[in-house]
Amino acid sequence: METPENQPVRRRNGKQVSFEYKLFVIQQINNGQISLNYASKKYDISKSTIEYWMKKLTNYEQTNKGISKDDEIRKLKSQIEDLEGVKAFQQELIIEFESVTGEELSKKYLPEWLANEIQRKKKKLLK
Repeated sequence: METPENQPVRRRNGKQVSFEYKLFVIQQINNGQISLNYASKKYDISKSTIEYWMKKLTNYEQTNKGISKDDEIRKLKSQIEDLEGVKAFQQELIIEFESVTGEELSKKYLPEWLANEIQRKKKKLLK
C-alpha cells in the first residue's frame, strides 16, 4: 500500500518487548524493588512507556491474581474465628497457671481489658 507524498510515514522507533518482560518490570516497581526512574534508566525505556504499561497491565495482574470480595470476607471471617479460638485457649492456660501458682500475673503484665476478660472467665469457672 502506497502513502500519498504529502503525508509522512509513521516510523516505529520503539523496541518490541514481550508481555512477560512488561509484567516483570511492573512487578519490580510495584513491589518497591526499584523506582520508576531507575527502571527507566536500567531498562532504557521511557517513563511514559512504563506508566502506560502500568496503566494497562496492572488491571490484568489484579484480575489474574485477585479474589472476589465475598471470598475475601469468608477467608477473613474464618481467620477471625481461628484467632478467637486461640485467644480463648491462651486465656484458659493463663487461668490454669494462675490457679496452680496462686499468683495473678495477668493483672500485672496484660492490658487492662484483657486482664478483666480473664478475671470474668475465672469467676465463671469457679461458679
